[in-house]
Amino acid sequence: MRTRKGAARRQANKRVLKRASGYVGGRRKLLRTAKETLARAGAFAYRDRRVKKREFRRLWIVRLSAACEQQGLRYSQFIHGLHKANIGLDRKQLSEMAIHDPAGFQAVVEQVKAALAA
Repeated sequence: MRTRKGAARRQANKRVLKRASGYVGGRRKLLRTAKETLARAGAFAYRDRRVKKREFRRLWIVRLSAACEQQGLRYSQFIHGLHKANIGLDRKQLSEMAIHDPAGFQAVVEQVKAALAA
């Protein structure tokens, strides 16, 4: 006698529909539509986990650029000076410092200016 999928298929279908709960209309209730929607959602989620990293880096750069401008420095000069001064802070840390600790950021800028002058 051949085996049939029976309960296993029902469980698999329930798993799919459970993951699709919260979607609207047939995307939640119909198996094929739910599967298609979940596949598409997974593709977007995979892509956007990488896009999120790009967008945050862009934000940090914009913030640093504005903070450097106030100190009379261009962003590119600032980054070059960081490398020359062997300061190992990344853009995220520097942008947070520029917002929450202006005095600390000012000290970093002074070191950068000194390294650029040398």
